[in-house]
Amino acid sequence: MTLRQVAKAQWQSYFDRVSTELGAKLVEIEVTGVGLGDQVEAEWIPLVGLSYDPANDLVAVIAEGVRHLIRHPKQIHVEHDTEWLRSVEVIDAQGVHHFVLLRDPLSLPAP
Repeated sequence: MTLRQVAKAQWQSYFDRVSTELGAKLVEIEVTGVGLGDQVEAEWIPLVGLSYDPANDLVAVIAEGVRHLIRHPKQIHVEHDTEWLRSVEVIDAQGVHHFVLLRDPLSLPAP
């Protein structure tokens, strides 16, 4: 598996592409940071979509019953092995790590 950083200029188009390919994927949303410890916000619920809003500098993770907003993201990393997406990590301005883990990998062919 390869962890790679997504360039900020590609965040919006990358998440649009992921959301288009989603289907019925279950996700776990975890948040970890100094002073927070490790917290699970959602455990294996259907993912509706991921998006980046450049006007508000905001990443939204929308899952069934959960809208997880990440303000002022600084870095986004994705875990791939060949064409399969396994997880997304967003690091915000405070250094908090937000993880979106896919129970089953998402087939995400090259653009």
